[in-house]
Amino acid sequence: MTKKRVALVTGASSGIGAATAIQLSAAGYRVYGTSRRGAATGQTRFPMLALDVTSDESVAAAITELLNLEGRIDLLVNNAGFGLSPAGAEESSIEQAKALFDTNFYGIVRMTRAVVPHMRRQGGGRIINIGSILGVVPVPYVALYCASKHAVEGYSEALDHELRTQGIRVSVIEPAYVKTQFETNNIEPDSKISEYDAIRKKLAHVVGEAMSKADEPEQAAGVVVKAAQAAHPKLRYTSGNIARTFKLLRRFAPASVLDKGLRKNFQLDS
Repeated sequence: MTKKRVALVTGASSGIGAATAIQLSAAGYRVYGTSRRGAATGQTRFPMLALDVTSDESVAAAITELLNLEGRIDLLVNNAGFGLSPAGAEESSIEQAKALFDTNFYGIVRMTRAVVPHMRRQGGGRIINIGSILGVVPVPYVALYCASKHAVEGYSEALDHELRTQGIRVSVIEPAYVKTQFETNNIEPDSKISEYDAIRKKLAHVVGEAMSKADEPEQAAGVVVKAAQAAHPKLRYTSGNIARTFKLLRRFAPASVLDKGLRKNFQLDS
C-alpha cells in the first residue's frame, strides 16, 4: 500500500485528463488514469484502468481494483466527457441528449457515489469536476452540452455543502476552448434539419477561429492541481483568459450587454 496520496483521473488517455494525471504525478500523487479501453503497459506515464463511466458495473469494478491496489483514494478528478458539434438544439434526438448526459453528468454521479463512502471512512478527500465556462454562460447551438455542464455546476455546489462536514471538498474547473482532441471527437447531431445547414457551416468557421487561440490542456491541468492542493479550496476555478472574461461578464455586466454580445458574435440577427 502506498503512503502517497492516491488520485484517479477519468478520461485520461489524452487532453486535459492526461495533462492532469502527469501534473498530479509530478506533485507527488500516486495517479491512476482511466479510459474505456484502458491502456497497454508503457503507453502512458501513469497506470491506466479500464472504465466506462456510463456503466455502474464498470465503475464499481474500477474502484474495487484501485482500492485493492492502493487501499485508499484521496482525489477523484471527473474529466470524462464528450460534446456535440454545433447545431440547433432540435437537431439532436432525445436518445442523443440522454447519451450526452449519461457521460457528462450521470458519469460524475456514478463516480461520486462509488468513491464517497471510501473517502468518508478514511476521513476526507477531494472531488474535482471538469466543467466548462459554458456551464456558467450558455451560448447558442451547443444547448445540450451547456445543459449538461449546468447540471455539473449545480450538482457540485450542492454536493460540496453536503460533504464538507465530513472532510470532503468538491470543486469545479471551468475552462473555455482548450487545444485537445475534444472538438475533433464531437458527435454530429443525429436529426439534422436543412434549415440549419447554413448556420452549421458558419459555426464551423467560428469554432475553428476560437480553437486557433485556445488554451493548452496543461493550463487547465495546473488549475486542477491548484484546487487539489489548496488548504481551503474554492468551489469554482476558471481556467484561461476567455473563461475569466466570460465569468466577469456574467457577474458584473447587465444581462442585456451579454445578450447582445452573444447574438453579435454568432451573427444571430444578421
